[in-house]
Amino acid sequence: MFYRRSLPTPPRGHGDDKGIVARLLPIWMTTVMYAVVYSQVATLFTKQGSTMDRRIVIGTGGGGGVLLVPPAALQSLVSFAVMVTIPAYDRALVPLARRVTKHPSGITTLRRVGTGMVTACLAMAVAALVEAARLRAARDAGLLDEPGVAVPMSVWWLAPQFVLLGVATTFTMVGLEEFFYDQVPDELRSVGVAACMSVVGVGSYASGMLVSAIDWATRSRGESWFSDNLNLL
Repeated sequence: MFYRRSLPTPPRGHGDDKGIVARLLPIWMTTVMYAVVYSQVATLFTKQGSTMDRRIVIGTGGGGGVLLVPPAALQSLVSFAVMVTIPAYDRALVPLARRVTKHPSGITTLRRVGTGMVTACLAMAVAALVEAARLRAARDAGLLDEPGVAVPMSVWWLAPQFVLLGVATTFTMVGLEEFFYDQVPDELRSVGVAACMSVVGVGSYASGMLVSAIDWATRSRGESWFSDNLNLL
């Protein structure tokens, strides 16, 4: 199955519990940046989608119609990518990696988390390229000052960044949950799982604080980097 123990669990005494949890904090803090990236799914990425061409033509001729895709519906691509990636990882990648690394789980949990974080970085790089193309399309169409008009660029150009974040979630969150579950004593298993899930919440707060800090810093120098009009260069 997908969940496998990839690291040996050393014997521990009750007096070591606090120290064990403290030693896991650096891993927890590192993955907060992944959660900062993931929070863009429900914020920036969805806002991008609201400015693009979201029409889907249904049928042809007089009986046809147009379906307008809600921007938030694109978030379902993340869940779809997770559903596809988990069995693909379990059935294809693990056996292949096991032959190469000789590790029972193919790759260790920390390498799995690292792979997910690298994939999240790749998703943001793709998002930057798509945003640059969207801004060019808005400029060429003369829509820089008309945020209410859809940019002539299909919303499906955003699909790769949503899918990549779904893949990143499979590696990072599942790997992190397994790591915390495996490395804490039995009586602290619930704490380990809670620590894993808290990454997303803390990352969302960190994302908001990062936006506020950048907005304050750039506004104090004349003009903020952030605007309600995403078409502004």
